[in-house]
Amino acid sequence: MVTVPSLKFERALWGDGVALVAGVDEVGRAPLAGPVGAGAVILPPLPRLNRRYAFLRHVRDSKQLTAQAREELSGYIWEHALAAGVGLVSSTCIDRIGIAEASRQAMLLAIGEMSVRPQHLLIDAFRIPACRLPQTNVIDGDEKIASISCASIIAKVHRDRMMRGEDETYPGYGFVRNKGYPTREHFAGLNALGPCPLHRRSFAPIREMVAGLAALSS
Repeated sequence: MVTVPSLKFERALWGDGVALVAGVDEVGRAPLAGPVGAGAVILPPLPRLNRRYAFLRHVRDSKQLTAQAREELSGYIWEHALAAGVGLVSSTCIDRIGIAEASRQAMLLAIGEMSVRPQHLLIDAFRIPACRLPQTNVIDGDEKIASISCASIIAKVHRDRMMRGEDETYPGYGFVRNKGYPTREHFAGLNALGPCPLHRRSFAPIREMVAGLAALSS
C-alpha cells in the first residue's frame, strides 16, 4: 500500500510560529556511477490545499512515481515553492569521504542553494551535524512528509537529467536508462569497457574490478 504524504509535520511547526520549514532528502546513494544528490523545498504555510497547490495531492516519494510524473511535479514544485534547491556531490568526493558524509554534503549544498534560509529542517532519516538549524529526522520521511517528498522529486529529476547528459560523454554503460544504478546493461558495459571517471571506485563491484585490472597489468 502506497503511503500518501501529508502536511502534518509542517502544520505542527507552522502552528508553533515556524513559518519556513524545509523538507530535505537525498537521492542516488545506491548507484555505481554518478553523483549523490539532494533536494530542499520550503512550502508556504497552507491551512488547506487550494487550486494553486492541488499538485501536492499527487506528490509521493520519488521512487513511487513514473519519470513522466516526476518531471511534471518537479515543474510545479519549482514554480510554487517558497524556495527550492538541489545539490550534487561527485563520485570522486564520494570515494574520498564516503557515501553517508557525501549525502550530508549534498543536503548542505541544496539548503544553501535556496533563496530563503529555513528556520527548521525536516529530513528523511538523516541528521546533519554540520548544520546548526533545528532539525527533525523522520524514518521514511520521504513517504510521510509532503515537503520531503517534494525534495526527493526535484533532486531525482535533477540527477537523472545530469546522468542522461553524461551518457553522451560516456556511452556504452546505458546511463540514459539506468542513471548509474546496477543493471544488467550497466554491468555488461563495465565488463566491456571497464570503469569510467563517473564510477564510484570505493563501491565493491568497481573496487574489485579496478583491483583485478591492476593485478593483470602488474
